[in-house]
Amino acid sequence: MNALTSRRTGGRAARRASRSAPLTDNLRAIRPGMEGGRLNVLTDEQIARIHEAALEALETIGLADAPESGVAYLVSAGAERGEDGRIRFPRAVVEDALGKACKDLTLHGRDPRHDLNLSGTRVHYGTAGAAVSMVDIEGREYRDSTVQDLHDAARICDVLDNIHFVQRPMVCRDIADNREMDLNTLYACCSGTTKHVGTSFTDPAYVEDALSMLHMIAGGEDAWRARPFVSNSNCFVVPPMKFATEACQVMENCIRGGMPVLLLSAGMAGATTPSTIAGAIVQATAECLAGLVYVNAVSPGHPAIFGTWPFGLDLRTGAMTGGSGEQALLSAGCAQMHRFYGLPGGAVGGITDAKLPDMQAGWEAMCSNVMAGLSGLNMVYESAGMHASLLGFCHESLILADDLIGHALRCVRGIDVTDETIALDQMREVCLGGPGHYLGTGQTLARMQSDYQYPSVGDRTSPKQWVEIGKPDLNARATARKEEILSQPSAARFDPALDAELRRAFTIHLPN
Repeated sequence: MNALTSRRTGGRAARRASRSAPLTDNLRAIRPGMEGGRLNVLTDEQIARIHEAALEALETIGLADAPESGVAYLVSAGAERGEDGRIRFPRAVVEDALGKACKDLTLHGRDPRHDLNLSGTRVHYGTAGAAVSMVDIEGREYRDSTVQDLHDAARICDVLDNIHFVQRPMVCRDIADNREMDLNTLYACCSGTTKHVGTSFTDPAYVEDALSMLHMIAGGEDAWRARPFVSNSNCFVVPPMKFATEACQVMENCIRGGMPVLLLSAGMAGATTPSTIAGAIVQATAECLAGLVYVNAVSPGHPAIFGTWPFGLDLRTGAMTGGSGEQALLSAGCAQMHRFYGLPGGAVGGITDAKLPDMQAGWEAMCSNVMAGLSGLNMVYESAGMHASLLGFCHESLILADDLIGHALRCVRGIDVTDETIALDQMREVCLGGPGHYLGTGQTLARMQSDYQYPSVGDRTSPKQWVEIGKPDLNARATARKEEILSQPSAARFDPALDAELRRAFTIHLPN
């Protein structure tokens, strides 16, 4: 090999090594918290009409079934309790709460690298839900989900770049006692990931135990309050327009304990909200505005996410449909209402009605995930792994969704138009006496990573190459990736001394 050949080979090798090395966030084509908001499914006039309708609903219809503690908080804030027991909200009360509300919210991870800035139209994707089944793609069947399944899901999420937070996606059906289930849910998630975790509690009395666990993990109550890395997913309303009494008491306890709250209104269009998309958004907005008054009456400025989560319904059967175009519009419209109020907001995306990771799952998940991101939704919940309209969760789909969300995030980033990207200088160089193509130019090589997003498990080989490498199946590749991840020690695992302390204090069902 002569010196020239050696230099060329070495140069190519160096370039390949450079391109394969992990990129810093500022050089990646995509990253958490990129700004969306380019898509507007509602006009300014339509937003104003939805806002006015929500205020009228709160003032004239109000909400029923607030706990007595909630009634006291709400009345002290200026809400009115009618003879029918419903709490009604004068416009000024809502406007006062909007003025007090936390608008610049950061959700912390146990590792500060995973902190999520929810200001403006910064977009983040993650899991959520309460699936009762695990999808076994090899056997093509569903089985009860377990605490081990939940822990494994958190571990997988921890290493996926495009899953930014881990809200509990499934129920631990192997734990019968509700208190132990809630505490093991918290343990399984926090020991599986250092990203922000979301969870719920079935009884107000369990919050104190959960906070004790979190103080131990954080290194003390002060450390927890400085960086709360878990939020409470709280279904504080039972649509239509009723407070969920015990959930409200849970919320009060979480607020006092310094835990951020997701105000979650999850009505179903045509069943527990009006069947129209606009009507469903109005009711969800009204319910979450009532929740905002409640939170700020308990603690002004407490971190809360405006969680308008209206779901679609197949009116032919009465079954929920999370994978529909209507669902994508519902979430995109809700994102615009969050932007209108300047509040950190969340809604759903990525749900599929398909029972297995297949083409139907792909088109349904991509449609709502892309629209939610383009609309500037801060928190896209249930964006990965959810099947059968939230009844099933699949580890392989979680891994496949990392690629899918990567594509969605590239759409969120949009098109950079500058003198450099318009590239007239490159056109002159290539066309006027140059090679006549852009392959291998310095500008093309420089943009390979910073402008382009590549799949991790998706296949881009030619048919010939595909045959030569054994015709790999996408689901099989996802299973192999899952097994690879779970064969390694979790980077998020607790220090052995802390883990032993937690196991002495609580009944932990996960093997040590």
